[in-house]
Amino acid sequence: MSVPDPGNPPKTGLVVVAAALVDRDGRLLVQQRPEGLSMAGLWEFPGGKVEPGEIPERALIRELAEELGIDVEQACLAPACFASDMLGDRHLLLLLYVCRKWHGTPVAHHASALRWVRPVELYGLAMPPADKPLIGLLEALV
Repeated sequence: MSVPDPGNPPKTGLVVVAAALVDRDGRLLVQQRPEGLSMAGLWEFPGGKVEPGEIPERALIRELAEELGIDVEQACLAPACFASDMLGDRHLLLLLYVCRKWHGTPVAHHASALRWVRPVELYGLAMPPADKPLIGLLEALV
């Protein structure tokens, strides 16, 4: 995790939301970033950018529908933790929610692959730097 240089503050901020979807067996869903995107091949929690005028929960509901084809109600999103990191010259704030209930079966619409893993298995996956600090917290929650 990188820390911004106080003498050279980030040019912009980026708020991203993600979901730790937990199935009945206590496994988490991760998706693999496709070729052609930054950090291609890395495993991440599904989600995406919060658009101007959107609240984080609405952005996550929209992203889960677009990326996985599932429907989630706002009441089923429990704020879990966050990560703060530099992404190039931008400051990234990642808000992670836990979700145990949704409608539909997740399908990889914008990812190379989907994978259900136990929390401890996340340590062995190549993940973006902002996601790694969240693993220990998810182990405690799930």
